[in-house]
Amino acid sequence: MDEQMIWRKAVQDRVKSGHDRELVQAYPYRSACPSTVWGELVESATEQIYLAGYTNYFFWLEQPAFVETLRRKLDAGCSVRFLLGDPDGEVTRQRETVENVALSVSTRIRITMEYLERLGAASGPESRFSSHEDAANHVSLSVFRFDQQVMVTPHLARLVGHDSPLLHLRRQGDGGMFDRFVEHAEELWTRGLPVTA
Repeated sequence: MDEQMIWRKAVQDRVKSGHDRELVQAYPYRSACPSTVWGELVESATEQIYLAGYTNYFFWLEQPAFVETLRRKLDAGCSVRFLLGDPDGEVTRQRETVENVALSVSTRIRITMEYLERLGAASGPESRFSSHEDAANHVSLSVFRFDQQVMVTPHLARLVGHDSPLLHLRRQGDGGMFDRFVEHAEELWTRGLPVTA
């Protein structure tokens, strides 16, 4: 076989050319992703941060001065949105039974709600609960958007978010994995309900 043909095949096998080129990194556990990666994503976002995890609580624990960081982002004109599960919803109760951990799903949601209150309703981020009809779809897939990058966690069986896999994607064109996951999260947002204390 011609050396040039072999080389082309070797390059094709190594270089991503389809929709898989959007995959930046895959982690077997969300907790395996360094907190610095999350910090860099937050810091680099200038247009929008959309956190559509069911609880989103880990941001407050893992990102230093996250309230101040979000305040700075908002002041600079960055859109910041939170989509949460309803802490009193039936899907939340069911998920608490499935996970069976001390730090319950409803408590983790309320942690986020408490921090959102600190940011202030008038000038703070937009926030919604997923609708009751969408709650099962929301609890099973977390989507965290930072401009043209997204982190996605498909939740496995009885595992909490940090024990489920994580995909880091960067948008490379129309109709790719980035767009598919973002469209899912945006659809949930359109039917979302106001966050009430």
